[in-house]
Amino acid sequence: MEDGVLKEGFLVKRGHIVHNWKVRWFILRQNTLLYYKLEAGRKVNPPKGRILLDGCTITCPCLEYENRPLLIKLKTQTSTEYFLEACSREERDAWAFEITGAIHAGQPGKVQQLHILKNSFKLPPHISLHRIIDKMHDSSSGIRPSPNMEQGSTYKKTFIGSSLVDWLISNSFAASRLEAVTLASMLMEENFLRPVGARSTGAIRSGDLVEQFLDDSTALYTFAESCKKKISPKEEISLSTVELSGTVVKQGYLAKQEENRPVGGFSLRGSLVSALEDNGVPTGVKGNVQGNLFKVITKDDTHYYIQASSKAERSEWIEAIKQLT
Repeated sequence: MEDGVLKEGFLVKRGHIVHNWKVRWFILRQNTLLYYKLEAGRKVNPPKGRILLDGCTITCPCLEYENRPLLIKLKTQTSTEYFLEACSREERDAWAFEITGAIHAGQPGKVQQLHILKNSFKLPPHISLHRIIDKMHDSSSGIRPSPNMEQGSTYKKTFIGSSLVDWLISNSFAASRLEAVTLASMLMEENFLRPVGARSTGAIRSGDLVEQFLDDSTALYTFAESCKKKISPKEEISLSTVELSGTVVKQGYLAKQEENRPVGGFSLRGSLVSALEDNGVPTGVKGNVQGNLFKVITKDDTHYYIQASSKAERSEWIEAIKQLT
């Protein structure tokens, strides 16, 4: 790259007067985003135009065009709007990150905050999944399922994982992709969403909650039948940040025996937990699991038998789990 160039590459730009879309070569400098015409794959000097970044605001993800999910929107101090489309989600986010840094170049503290926010995990104290689902069903600003293909098969009324992550961020339910993926995983855990196709279905075998939902343009999801039911205020699901792994209540090693479940996390809300004596080990539990056992029964009556390293450790785990049930 030339001196002073922060980033350069292809983006598709919407025209100002005639709203057509054309490929341009963009060069990002400290205070300016330049764009050039292309001929035979090379940029043509002088620049076709420039976007002054001082006082500019950026929106990413920008969901104003339903058929263009990879947009960045820039709005200058004079209220001129620019729409720029990248070739992939990763490239879009890389451009947005660098442009945001250039906008705040004179504020080192702000730039540092941006670096922290990129991988942040700080959800609100309480999250209503029912409110998120209601918003997702909104006819004007919600998620619009459509036919999508995976491995030669067409699935009706689905949406892709990365689109839902974008939507959650755009609607201020999450500040980072990590937060949005965690929320999406909880929507699946509570049977509001379900995976469709081999790519997303395979991911739920992961043991890590945030890896069960894929921030991926090839992973498909749809609304579960259960989310069509009207939920009364008493039944409304409101989760605390602690339940979403935002706060570590306790950590350590445990041996876990599963019952007819693939490897994966499970929600503790509404669960029962109790200690088991050695003679209380049920038949069918494999391996040398005598001693320091406890049992967790989830709200859907799934039984988990877990072994701690000592009786004291078992008591600590039981008390910690009870706080979350």
